Amino acid sequence: MSAPGPSSPRPTVTHVDVARRAGVSTAVVSYVVNNGPRQVAPATAARVHAAIEELGYRPNLNARALRRGTTDLIGLVVPDSSNPFFAELAQGIEQAAAQRGYAMVLVNSNNSGEQERLKVESLANRRVSGLLVASAVARHQLDLGDRRGIPTAIINTDGPVPGFHTIGPDFRQGAQTVVEHLLNVHKAGTVALATGPPINHVETNTREQGWSNALTQNGRPQAPIVEGRFTRQGGHRMGLKLIAGELPDAVFATSDLQAIGILRALHEAGVRVPEDVAIVSFDGTIESEYSWPALTVVRQPIAAMANAAVAAILDPSQATAEHHTFNTDLVIRRSCGCTTTYAAPQESETTEINRESTGSSKT
Repeated sequence: MSAPGPSSPRPTVTHVDVARRAGVSTAVVSYVVNNGPRQVAPATAARVHAAIEELGYRPNLNARALRRGTTDLIGLVVPDSSNPFFAELAQGIEQAAAQRGYAMVLVNSNNSGEQERLKVESLANRRVSGLLVASAVARHQLDLGDRRGIPTAIINTDGPVPGFHTIGPDFRQGAQTVVEHLLNVHKAGTVALATGPPINHVETNTREQGWSNALTQNGRPQAPIVEGRFTRQGGHRMGLKLIAGELPDAVFATSDLQAIGILRALHEAGVRVPEDVAIVSFDGTIESEYSWPALTVVRQPIAAMANAAVAAILDPSQATAEHHTFNTDLVIRRSCGCTTTYAAPQESETTEINRESTGSSKT
């Protein structure tokens, strides 16, 4: 007996087949599938849905995008999706987009301004409905290329960019709050700063200003500054630099990953945290909670910022570009020297909107 031949491919089901099975026009099928633009009687819509289920119909999203000139997709560009902060932010944006019926496409710029521009243009050519960019370059160096008029917002930024909605935490106040905790609660005499490389100094400048303001206003001398990449390896190298000199009483790291790298370097050298050196950081990712000791952090309100970012590019009412600043939370854990874990009360995670226009319309 010969073996049976390969089965024939299942024919593609079209909206015409659905219309024929439901006894309606193809226009009515389109209204039901796209939730408009015209209303369909509930009984008729039920017949269409039953036909779709019975036939296994799947809309051709590419064809629909060509007809509408856009997709139900949001493009998100980040410098490094392996960084826990950007991973958590992307998840928050994906959830906020899904609540509005949109999906999200995530791409990396690999901390390159040129790659950032190319990735933005690639997403724009694919007719995404909106773009969110966590830029790898300073605000005044921003060049996103040809975005084909697609609504775009800049996220995780510390100030306005003309013509764009911009969204970010209060970097300066958050940094100042956590450093003042070291100075006033733990009586630290010197608080070193672990910051990004010189190319990123504009982006980290407001966090550095918060650190410097805290020292000045509390009568402390300016302490050592070490520079490194926003990675665990970068933090480890900064930790080695700190160990090679006179150890400060405490260290403020401008990102969680830097702090975790510093922790490893100190552990390897037999330096106790927080008994010998206290460490605090900015971001408040889940990784900071599971380091040892757990890190005292400035936590960014990721869910609130993600919701605001999606609203900025999808809500027609937000026509005028504005900068949205969010309060941060001080989360106390063991790395600063406290024995009790708590989140210091803040006003809220809701946005404080600076209503100075940065452009005539959202772009």
